Amino acid sequence: MTLRLLQHRAADGVRSVIAARGDTAAFVPGVDSVRALAGKAIAMGTDLAGAIAACGAGAPVDIVEELAAGRLLAPVDHPDPAHLFMTGTGLTHLGSAEGRDKMHREAAAAEKQTDSMRIFLEGVAGGKPAEGAVGSQPEWFYKGNGHGLVGPGAPLTSPAFAKDGGEEPELAGIYLIGDDGTPFRLGVCLANEFSDHITERHNYLWLAHSKLRQAALGAELLVGPLPAEIEGKSRIHRNGAVVWEKPFLSGQENMSHSFANLEAHHFKYELFRQPGDIHVHFFGTATLSFSDGVATQLGDVFEIEAAPFALPLRNALAQAPAQAVTVKAL
Repeated sequence: MTLRLLQHRAADGVRSVIAARGDTAAFVPGVDSVRALAGKAIAMGTDLAGAIAACGAGAPVDIVEELAAGRLLAPVDHPDPAHLFMTGTGLTHLGSAEGRDKMHREAAAAEKQTDSMRIFLEGVAGGKPAEGAVGSQPEWFYKGNGHGLVGPGAPLTSPAFAKDGGEEPELAGIYLIGDDGTPFRLGVCLANEFSDHITERHNYLWLAHSKLRQAALGAELLVGPLPAEIEGKSRIHRNGAVVWEKPFLSGQENMSHSFANLEAHHFKYELFRQPGDIHVHFFGTATLSFSDGVATQLGDVFEIEAAPFALPLRNALAQAPAQAVTVKAL
């Protein structure tokens, strides 16, 4: 059965790691974070499953109950949030066959392709190179650090100056950099790569601004082989009713880039291979309520669910109060 890892915080603040397989789950003795468990696996020269086996069997736990009680955290974090990088790649998903056909027809008819269309088509042509080779370079963006990471049930809070707060349902890869600079992939999780789409649409050069927002991770870290195909649902709840719902597709079969190619282009930078750092890398989406003309409202609840993840990711939309910032000269 597929191994899933979760982070738990009890009412007294004590943290634990949970290992789940199928419908059963148990605490992992002796470790208080997925990062610590991964460090143990690296030191032992084994994988995460081997490290869990070495820790022995812990008490069983009901992860559905723990989620409802608000005791499940994001599946990864760092004691120093500045050492957790949130980054991502866009224009990586093929979307529906109809959407692909439409994009190709528009590309063929245009006298001059847009930069977005060019990078998408470059990914379609060269984003899945042979094993060991590096293919087309994807769009890449910086999202923030660990201060902007929220877990299941926590609000996604837009800054007061934001023009929009919209969901982006996708997968995120989780990595720990080893002592020798080797990136170790711990697994993938459900993610809401929350963004400001109105700001981005105004001018694509504002993409960087639109991405500097919080992001949410589902409670479960899926360990093992990367998924070839993920099919889930993305919803917006408002005042107790579903006001928008749409399926989303992810996994390598639904992408124009391989996971390996996206990883190669991220970790080629030495900056991103500093020992002890955690990386959360968002792999992109092709499904947005914004594209369907939906204007989100404060209090809306975003919900993302997809097998083999057992738990949904739910986060309400909130807004931070305005802040006056003064730069002082020394």
